[in-house]
Amino acid sequence: MSYLVVMRKQEIGIRLALGADQRQIVKMVVGQGMILTLVGIAVGLVTAFLITRLMSSLLYGVTANDPITFIAVSVLMLTVAVVANLIPAFKATKVDPLLALRKV
Repeated sequence: MSYLVVMRKQEIGIRLALGADQRQIVKMVVGQGMILTLVGIAVGLVTAFLITRLMSSLLYGVTANDPITFIAVSVLMLTVAVVANLIPAFKATKVDPLLALRKV
């Protein structure tokens, strides 16, 4: 997300110059990052369900599709993703609209 924010610096600057407030910029950046995160979690959960069936003989003390484990890991991943997306989102709000408009 940091790379995407840097690449979109001019767009973000123009949005700020046209009246977007910092909350809207943060919402935009975090929203885009969370879409990627949710797709990744969905693919990971499907893959994990399939692989745990194959590895059920190696698991000790849990069932092959232990819902508590899947939920806990998903919530942990979501939490980490929110924090990881907030850092570049707050950096995006520091873009100087004047500098962004000069480069256009």
